[in-house]
Order: sequence, then C-alpha cells, then structure tokens
Amino acid sequence: MGTAAVGGRAGEGVAELGRESLPNDLSPEERRDLGASAAGKQELMQDIQRLKDEIAEVTCEIEDLGLTQERKNMQRNKQMAMGRKKFNMDPKKGIRFLIDSTLLKNTCDDIAQFLYKGEGLNKTAIGDYLGERDEFNLQVLHAFVQLHEFTDLNLVQALRQFLWSFRLPGEAQKIDRMMESFAQRYCHCNAGVFQSTDTCYVLSFAVIMLKQPACTTPT
Repeated sequence: MGTAAVGGRAGEGVAELGRESLPNDLSPEERRDLGASAAGKQELMQDIQRLKDEIAEVTCEIEDLGLTQERKNMQRNKQMAMGRKKFNMDPKKGIRFLIDSTLLKNTCDDIAQFLYKGEGLNKTAIGDYLGERDEFNLQVLHAFVQLHEFTDLNLVQALRQFLWSFRLPGEAQKIDRMMESFAQRYCHCNAGVFQSTDTCYVLSFAVIMLKQPACTTPT
C-alpha cells in the first residue's frame, strides 16, 4: 500500500479519533499510529458487516430453496393421489396420467413395481390391468410376478401370497394368463417340485376354484 494511502487512512483515523479526547502530549507519530489503528478497526467492522449481510442473503436463498422443494413435493403428492384415483376408476387412464405427469416411467418394470406396492390402489383395478391381453400389459404382468418370492412355499401358500396383492378378475381368459405366469414363477423358485409348468398351472387353477375365498382378499 502506498505512503499516501496509509497517510490518508491514518488521517481519517485521526479525524475519527478527533471526536474522542486524546492526550495532548502525543507526538505526531503516535497520533498517526492511533489514526491508522482506528482506520483499520473501521475497515474491519465494515468487512464484518458485509459478511453478515452475505450470510443473511445466503440463508434467505436456502430457505427459499427449501420452500420451493416443499411446494414441489406437495404438488407431486397431490398429482400422485389424483393418479391413484384415476387408476381405480380406469386403470389404463390412471397409468397414462402418471406417466404424463412424470410420476411413473413408461416401462413395464416401473409400472409393475407401482402395482406391487399397491399404495392407495384398488385391488380389483390392479387385477383388471394385469389381466389385459395387450403385449405391454403382458410384460407388466410378467414383471409383477417376478417381484414375488415363492421359494420354499407350498403351492397353496404361494397362491395366497400372490393373490393377496390383487383381486382376480372375473374373466376366465384373464385368470388363465395370470395362472400361467404364476406357474412359471413358482416352478422357477421351486425347481423339481413339479415335472412341468403345465402341471403346476392345472393344479393352481384347481386350487383357486376350490379355495378362492381363502386366497383372495377384500379391496
């Protein structure tokens, strides 16, 4: 820093100190040193104030960011609730709404996971969607069945677990597709229990016809 600048700051400091009482016996050098000290103190206080202002500004930005995220979460939850309601009224329209709202990915795995969790979903609606014969629905059904673990369960136990996650539709063709997927999954988890998936399928179908009230649950 140049001599003129130091002298200027010292002069300002002396002027500031002039408002206070100074001993009359101070030499010019002592007065200059006191002035420089006062000027340095004043700059330090200004720096501290600037830092306080910056911290306050950053704090406000963080709070605003938190509020923005909270509003986004509230909006997302609202849309998700609306999507579940639409699904319960019309499964395909509900899934389309959730995909368009970027709440679901347009993949069979993501949709299957959504149906498997079943939060707020009508089990009859889940069964209707899984029973559709469209190629994409069949892929969702396959992914949905893969989420079930049937290892070391007997057939009735596995059926009860499977049918707990949805309600069987009324159409025989839909039930047929579901039981075929179930039989494939059960035989995969329990290799050697049945000679073929066809045997497992026929027996599963028979068990359902005999014990449907024990296997299905209310929505």
